[in-house]
Amino acid sequence: MRKTSLPSVTLTTIFKLMQRWAAAKQFCLAACLLVCASLLLSFQGTRAPRKFELVALAPQFWNLIDRDAKLTTVADQFGFTEGPVWDPAGRLYVSDESLNKIFRVYLDGRRETLIELGDPDGNTFDRHLRLLDCASVLRAIIRIDANGKYAILADRYQGHRFNSPNDVVMGPDGAIYFTDPTLDLPKGQKQEIPFQGVFRLDDEGNVTLLVNDMSQPNGLAFSPDGKRFYVDDSEQKNIRVFDFSSDGVVRNERVFGEEKEPGGVPDGMKVDESGNLFVVGPKGIWMWDANGKHLGTIVLPEQPANMAWGDKDYSTLYITAGTSVYRIPTKAHGFVPYLRNLN
Repeated sequence: MRKTSLPSVTLTTIFKLMQRWAAAKQFCLAACLLVCASLLLSFQGTRAPRKFELVALAPQFWNLIDRDAKLTTVADQFGFTEGPVWDPAGRLYVSDESLNKIFRVYLDGRRETLIELGDPDGNTFDRHLRLLDCASVLRAIIRIDANGKYAILADRYQGHRFNSPNDVVMGPDGAIYFTDPTLDLPKGQKQEIPFQGVFRLDDEGNVTLLVNDMSQPNGLAFSPDGKRFYVDDSEQKNIRVFDFSSDGVVRNERVFGEEKEPGGVPDGMKVDESGNLFVVGPKGIWMWDANGKHLGTIVLPEQPANMAWGDKDYSTLYITAGTSVYRIPTKAHGFVPYLRNLN
């Protein structure tokens, strides 16, 4: 996904141009300009920023977020933000898919470039608190050190290049799990794997296919007890859930919930310690209980792509949305898989 901008057009400008062309007897051009400009103005109007609001669909929604919770902007004027990860040092790592960089973003709005990298996407830490990134242009899962140097952990399955790894999470077994849709397949390059998969990467570099029947797998997460594995599908606009076993095998696929309203698609997701899901969806962050009930939505000014738990208590949601990074406090306590596996 890319955020596009339109030139500013005013009626005054339109009529001045019409007068000039009409004086030159270019009536057809003037008429065409009027029609096109009207359509352009109409389209611009549909892109007006949404207002932040909390929309409750069930009383339990207010158990997870305060009625007076405020959304604040951490930083803005990015290209297209993705993949936030909270650093215990008190800052965020944020991918910018348009500017082709991963930034360190500080809570006062400052940012510094960690690495320049073509189309970085989802990020997480491994169990040693080393940054992992889904590198779309490299078509690989990479690990990045504090100096911005990277190493490729995996870029192929059975000798074929991945499509464009999108999001990544640490599993309860310490392995790396990631989705591989074609959403960011580099232009002009061929798809070598004939499906959009979900994979497991172990410490020895072995890649195992878990799921191959999804249209565009995107966000993924584990339940706190490690028994459920969630993956959403941006094309089918639903969230799937699987039973997960300690041997890294998933079984019993079923639909957990659907997000088919206009205004966005399922994307990044996170889980709290009680098993509630926070999933990017139309207009904002959809909150689900563990039984698949949509409790309500955090409506955001810009369409979000991903989120991360942060602050000392991991109860604040840091959200990457369009050109900005936002934060909002919650009553929940975030489940952060890599913290369970630190060594």
